[in-house]
Amino acid sequence: MKSICIFGVFVADLCFVGGKIPTKGQTILGKKHIVGPGGKGSNQAIAAARLNGDISFITKVGKDSHSEMAFNLYKEAGVKTHSIIQDDKLFTGVAGIMIDEDGNNAINIISGAAEHLVNSDIDNHIETIKKSEIFLTQMETPDETTIYALKKAKENGCTTVLNPAPARKIDEENFQLVDFFTPNETEAEFYLNKKIKTDIDIKNAGQELLKKGVKNIIITLGERGIYFANNNENFFIDAFKLKQPVLDTTGAGDAFNGAFTVGLAKNLNIKEALNFANKIAGISTTKLGAAASMPFTKDLVNY
Repeated sequence: MKSICIFGVFVADLCFVGGKIPTKGQTILGKKHIVGPGGKGSNQAIAAARLNGDISFITKVGKDSHSEMAFNLYKEAGVKTHSIIQDDKLFTGVAGIMIDEDGNNAINIISGAAEHLVNSDIDNHIETIKKSEIFLTQMETPDETTIYALKKAKENGCTTVLNPAPARKIDEENFQLVDFFTPNETEAEFYLNKKIKTDIDIKNAGQELLKKGVKNIIITLGERGIYFANNNENFFIDAFKLKQPVLDTTGAGDAFNGAFTVGLAKNLNIKEALNFANKIAGISTTKLGAAASMPFTKDLVNY
């Protein structure tokens, strides 16, 4: 199996479960409070490691109870931690997550120590990238450092996967650094500055994103499944049919991205890797939490 390097953020998730997500100025009584590990990069690393991926994670955390939680989780999952930077002058990030009774969520993230990742941190851990064949990142880390990391990954022959979440500006010339671009509908709308509603809209969005220079586009559509396009083919894949009700969609996109890189690492073809990731993302929604919901290989037995 090919090795995978993931660059991103760890935060402690503070989850509040209630009947609905409060609107501006509204106070509601919740039903449950959960504290657990999160952050898109971290979730993706956990997702991939639980599927037996060979995972190294590059991030920056503080020296506190939240980072201790992270290291314990990585040890359990099998994520390599030699490129995790600890800084006792900084605090580990946190995220506040509101979850309604249908599993929908709204998230506010403070990246903490990971906000201070700089280019020299990538240089100091370049051997981790050089020893990897697949590189996955998101947009929670500082923009300049994220693009620098993508450039270094490409220079060292990695297949690059960019999950543009949260959606932030990318200079046009940097799209060519991306082999697989994996926005959801909302993020795709941000990069095209237009609404995406119909299947025709989705197909057109895929073509416009390809024109920007990415090699392959994957738009995740939630309960509607996923859309894939490159210059040779394009197709929809329906959402995976679950045997249990959806409890929490937090982390489903991370489950998808982590699983997709494992599919690539196993040398699955594109459609096989997408179907594998689609299944893992679906199963993750049947559990509460972000990292806690990431499926293990054994969970696939029931599907």
